[in-house]
Amino acid sequence: MKLSTPRWWYVRHGAPRRVTRALLRPLSWVWAGVTARRIARTVPQDAGLPVICVGNLTVGGTGKTPVVRELLRLLTARGVAAHGLSRGYGGRLKGPLRVDPAVHTAADVGDEPLMLARDYPLWISPDRPAGARAAKAGGAQVLVMDDGHQNPSLKKALSLVVVDGETRKGEWPFGDGAVFPAGPMREPLAAGLARTDAVVMLLPADMAAPDPDLLALFAGGPVLVARLEPAAAPPPGPQVGFAGIGKPWKVERALEAAGCDLKDFVRFPDHHPYSDADLALLEDVAGRYGAGLVTTEKDWVRLPPAWRDKASVWPVRARFEDEAGILRILPT
Repeated sequence: MKLSTPRWWYVRHGAPRRVTRALLRPLSWVWAGVTARRIARTVPQDAGLPVICVGNLTVGGTGKTPVVRELLRLLTARGVAAHGLSRGYGGRLKGPLRVDPAVHTAADVGDEPLMLARDYPLWISPDRPAGARAAKAGGAQVLVMDDGHQNPSLKKALSLVVVDGETRKGEWPFGDGAVFPAGPMREPLAAGLARTDAVVMLLPADMAAPDPDLLALFAGGPVLVARLEPAAAPPPGPQVGFAGIGKPWKVERALEAAGCDLKDFVRFPDHHPYSDADLALLEDVAGRYGAGLVTTEKDWVRLPPAWRDKASVWPVRARFEDEAGILRILPT
């Protein structure tokens, strides 16, 4: 059973769920200690090609996958044979294998790999070095790895961490700094930043500028600002939105900011496999409003084929404010 991301993780000040935080804190120390030991004791393998790791410091919901897609686009436009690599979270197949959208489903390879493979060569493998070797044999010149900042098994030419730059309504991307499960951090902030070459701060399209307090945390290294922008207008008429991603409330906000006539929004856990009961519920809610259904690309690829015509997909893309800046540091 998948659980929804707790909103209280991202509260910077105050003490929401004070008792829960206190009870979970010892587990956080164990999690952080195991992660630190694994990173310290592992000797990274060289796959024989540059690896760009797009990772994060928190558990889900930062926008890694749109950044991976944008890097693949930029590299491909320069004539570089850039392939993607994912562990294939949520899929039953282990690989290494190249994802084929005409053959594989989200249940086979995971939703994010299936989504990316519609545009670019994408490989899955929980064993990252094996996946990198397979991609190289398949013609890759550069590998863009979706997630893996805390996975030390593969030598990286460039380590980027994506930070959710949205700080509205008291929310802070790192909460009070607590490590999972007491907070959203995968490891302490200082430890994660020590292995980072550059921070990608991802902002919503309607946010004027990064929070200066957040920027100040990364004063010791380069920060590249990117924006998550709609690739198309929301569907016309009344809509009921739904999403099963790390922070589904961000999709709701973005749809409203883009002018969608949103009547209701249904949230599901990240990577949620939609059942017939879920889909019947969504159809019932939409019917009450005389509305259509709209969702993310990541959710759309998890829908049964018969349901894909019943929901509009609303695509978004990450775009760097200083495209020349990111191009200067990309290995080719």
